[in-house]
Amino acid sequence: MDLNSPIFDRIRTRRNSVPEQPDCAGPRCQHPGCQAAGEFRAPMGRLREGQYFCFCLDHVRAYNATYNYFHGMTDEAVLNYQKEALTGHRPTWKMGSNRSDSTPRRPPNNFGVHGAGATARKNRTPRRGVVVIKALHVLGLDDDAEAKEIKARYKELVKRLHPDANGGDRSNEERLREIINAYNTLRSFRAV
Repeated sequence: MDLNSPIFDRIRTRRNSVPEQPDCAGPRCQHPGCQAAGEFRAPMGRLREGQYFCFCLDHVRAYNATYNYFHGMTDEAVLNYQKEALTGHRPTWKMGSNRSDSTPRRPPNNFGVHGAGATARKNRTPRRGVVVIKALHVLGLDDDAEAKEIKARYKELVKRLHPDANGGDRSNEERLREIINAYNTLRSFRAV
């Protein structure tokens, strides 16, 4: 790699938006009454991330020995913080709970069939092709499964096999892909 290449001359970098940390080599120790050089940084604490005290070696050791990030928090707040730290303090939802009850659902597709023969046609099981039957078998369903059964089985399998529901275990990932592909096949043939 040639660092003198004109390509490197055109690279633009953004300035770091984080303010520069104080140079601890110059100022004196911030511990009251200490005149030694403050060469070592120590964090100021919770809600003041990125801010530091400058101490001499003896005072930074004493500060670090008594430093407690969670000072002033209740036990419940500490446990809540630790629980949220597992997901990087980002919001999460349980699988299958994103949909609210107020979300409108698709009305059943009757294809405009009305009249005397409508009940006879509704009771008939639909004719299904080989591809649809194979997709149903991947989901572990019979050939005459209805749309509600298909959706329920799909949700159950995804919840059981998804890595997020199994603590990150990816051993069932290939089976999960097969199930998702089978469900998409059923949706494309309007079996769901």
